[in-house]
Amino acid sequence: MAGSSHGHTPAAWTGVTIAFIGFCVSGAFMVMAEPLGFWAGMVIVVLGGVVGMIMRSMGLGQPKTVHPVHQVTATREPASVEG
Repeated sequence: MAGSSHGHTPAAWTGVTIAFIGFCVSGAFMVMAEPLGFWAGMVIVVLGGVVGMIMRSMGLGQPKTVHPVHQVTATREPASVEG
């Protein structure tokens, strides 16, 4: 997909950044053996996805492209050669 701007939108950057922070929080609390903090970090991860979807619905994400439908043309009968 050369030339594509997939993921380079405010919605994508915000959602991924929030999810990354959530993973960092979960990882830190997992090392500290604190289950409540771990699950709080996982909630932050899910929140990142929700925020990204809300921002996309507000128009801050990648615009949906309509893929053209391939049109099938009818095959023609071969022309008869009259001679």
